Amino acid sequence: MKKDTSWHESAEWYKALLAAGAGTYQTDILLPNLMRLVGPKAGMKILDLGCGTGFFARAFANAGAEVTGLDNGADMIRLAQAESKDIKYHHGSADNLKQFPSASFDAITIVLALQNMENLSGVINECARVLKVGGSVHVVLNHPAFRVPKMSGWEWNRDRSVQYRRIDAYLSESKQQIQMHPGAAPDAYTVSFHRPLQAYVKILGKANFGVTRLEEWISNRPGPKGRTFDALEQSRKEIPLFLFLEARLLA
Repeated sequence: MKKDTSWHESAEWYKALLAAGAGTYQTDILLPNLMRLVGPKAGMKILDLGCGTGFFARAFANAGAEVTGLDNGADMIRLAQAESKDIKYHHGSADNLKQFPSASFDAITIVLALQNMENLSGVINECARVLKVGGSVHVVLNHPAFRVPKMSGWEWNRDRSVQYRRIDAYLSESKQQIQMHPGAAPDAYTVSFHRPLQAYVKILGKANFGVTRLEEWISNRPGPKGRTFDALEQSRKEIPLFLFLEARLLA
């Protein structure tokens, strides 16, 4: 198994973040959109890859779906299993789903996790293997066109009173070590892989997936009140934070 270099050391922190409820991206943006788009229901078999502490897996299960979760962080899986005994959780790598037979799931979700997985082709090929024909994979990413680790950021144009997104690089793939929550745990980091949108679409196509839906979601957090508030709100509403992709396995 590959060495876990990301969320294993931050399981308790991540659990506490999600327990805060309203105000988080997971609660306010990702969960309602995923419930709408994945449509979990009784009889539906869902695999949640990179499931973390099981936040989304539990929501899918509460809607009636039969849910299985997998994560490469042992502590994440331990906390997830403690929260719900009815969901099957596995510790493992998303590019080697040997514990699951072929054509065994109706849908796969990968929420803010695919960008932390190095072997993208291996992950997508395994998704194709364990999905039933016509099954779907649902991916949420930090938007790759606007959120390039260490190569993008917010800038303020004083002359025009405009906040804009600066992009230093986009088409080149890159790998960066990102500190997860400075101050609280300075040694906790994740490894993030930037890939342009075409990289995801090409690999999905090679694995016999057809992209069937794309949505872009904005931040739910208004900027601080003050003279720049209107400009900050304009940029928040125009420059998306997240990208959602749905792809279906073709016959």
